Amino acid sequence: MDARFARRAVAAVFIANGLLFASWTAHIPAVQHSLRFSDGTLGIALLGAPVGSVLAMLAIAPLLPRYGSKLLVRITLVGYCVAGPLVGLAGSLPAIFFALLAWGAFQGALDVAMNTQAIAVERAGRRPLMSGLHGTWSIGAFAGAGLGALAVGVHIGLTAQLLVLGAVVLASTFVLTRSLLRDQVKEPVGVHSSGADLQRMGRRWSGAVLLLGAIAFASMLCEGAAADWASVYLSGPLGSGGAIRGVGYVTFSLAMVIVRLLGNRLLGRHHANRLLPTLAAVATAGFGAALAIAEPAAAFAGFFCLGIGLALVVPTVFSAAGRLPGLHPGTAVATVSAFGWAGFVTGPPLIGRLAGVTSLPAALALLPALTFLIMIATLVAGRKLDDGQDAPVK
Repeated sequence: MDARFARRAVAAVFIANGLLFASWTAHIPAVQHSLRFSDGTLGIALLGAPVGSVLAMLAIAPLLPRYGSKLLVRITLVGYCVAGPLVGLAGSLPAIFFALLAWGAFQGALDVAMNTQAIAVERAGRRPLMSGLHGTWSIGAFAGAGLGALAVGVHIGLTAQLLVLGAVVLASTFVLTRSLLRDQVKEPVGVHSSGADLQRMGRRWSGAVLLLGAIAFASMLCEGAAADWASVYLSGPLGSGGAIRGVGYVTFSLAMVIVRLLGNRLLGRHHANRLLPTLAAVATAGFGAALAIAEPAAAFAGFFCLGIGLALVVPTVFSAAGRLPGLHPGTAVATVSAFGWAGFVTGPPLIGRLAGVTSLPAALALLPALTFLIMIATLVAGRKLDDGQDAPVK
């Protein structure tokens, strides 16, 4: 199949992934009210989705080399669309936890499969694509959040909304997935078929995979912390009220979308092992200065800098993982993704615990510390972030 058709198909899958899950966020207060959950009980329920995602990412790793990302994208996309409406039908804590667990599992498995397919499309097109595809995910999430808010405003329930959106996604996206490509594995020199499986199992936990996983963990920990604590920081220590308290995360998200949409061009002109440390330095200096100044305007600028520094980390790390020799791209991406999502899940409660024993500004100082470590780690990763890509255009 033509790489251009495959690129459009995988972009549609990225959009669908972000759109469906983000569309439910506006319904969370209504779900909490209807089930009479306290904030603590709601927090337990919401853990179902990320736990399901991490478990699915580990489970799908051995399936991708056997069945390929093309087939698994199609299977997990159907499961993702079908499982969503179950969340709206849940009537108790165990029911909604396991409904979110199932939905999160399909989302996590689809996330790994579509990123694996993106690597195949990158190779076929011989140019960076991952950053732009993650940008389309962000656009899909933005659209989904807006559609969810609109549905709440006109009193459309969660189940009806997800049934309609799921049907639209399947009708518009599933046929396109026939254009997806077969995966390719970059074999190392001197590796023969006998004993290759054992060597690949060892390479799944190699130093290169662990380094890329650690970078993803740090990056997504910062993302999760920004998502959950930006508004709390603005409304608490900085005393902002009304809509202003939400502007911090908006500026962070805006920076992520802008840089990711520009990312393909940036990575086509600059080596990733130079570009990523530079962007991480912007995040470290910008967010660190914002915490020191402790004013709302500085906080907005700080979260914008944080978004700039993190935007290209996960797409580039996934792409680098998929190019590791002798290891199926899906296995590598699944392992690195699991590290990343573990960071996303643990970030918010870790900030909360640190804030409890110190203060929220002191706890948020962990974020520029982590972006500084990302700067160092991406320098250490060196050619692992660039191998297999075309030379930058001067």
